[in-house]
Amino acid sequence: GLAALALHRFSSAPPLLSLDHIDVLVPRTRRLRSTGFARLVRANALPTPQQITGVPVAPVPRALADAVAQLAEAGVVRRLLTEAVRGGHCEPAAIVRELNHARLLTRPHVVDAVDSLLAEGRAIAEDRLYRMVSEHGLPEPLWNVDLRLPGGPHLGGVDAYWPDQAVAVELDTRAPRQGLRQDDDAMWSEYARKREHLERLGITVVHITPKKLRDALEQQAAVVRTALMASGDRAPAAYVVVLPR
Repeated sequence: GLAALALHRFSSAPPLLSLDHIDVLVPRTRRLRSTGFARLVRANALPTPQQITGVPVAPVPRALADAVAQLAEAGVVRRLLTEAVRGGHCEPAAIVRELNHARLLTRPHVVDAVDSLLAEGRAIAEDRLYRMVSEHGLPEPLWNVDLRLPGGPHLGGVDAYWPDQAVAVELDTRAPRQGLRQDDDAMWSEYARKREHLERLGITVVHITPKKLRDALEQQAAVVRTALMASGDRAPAAYVVVLPR
């Protein structure tokens, strides 16, 4: 909860010494009782802890879910979630999974904060994508465009497109919402259909997740560069119309 976030150095979490109690996760089967400032929280499954100053601490996504469960003020929830992403602690999808698991996505103020979080995460991922192209010497693509066949159907939007090489990059910023796994599956099916359609037309689609951009920017640049260089060995792609979106 908040104590873990304080140890993770969240500026939007209250100082550790100001907290009335510290929540301690324990297995549901342990015969222990809360005492003093230590309040036990029983859990069916414990997360893998991170060691901070020698103390085993819940990872940020789990700590956020535990904290949000006790918070009713929308502004505080939004600040905590936003700091987690802006500070590079974790990706939005990991946070949403934990909030979903804790059944917190039915609370309106949490849903509003998650909508802001996903928009924030998307903006950060796009900024990293721009930086990848600039810092690693990739040719400048057409940014945020829609593709369609001439006089034909809409093929879908992509985040970056190199028309001469027929290479597209798409950020995968999906996150499960409201516990509706079927919705997540439907969205993934839509991603897969679009990718298959574009690749049948001879367009190479490189899928990149925000986590890969954060943790392995140089490696992702190499993947895109390889796709661009390999374009000369492929059959020419179908002509597509490129429109701003």
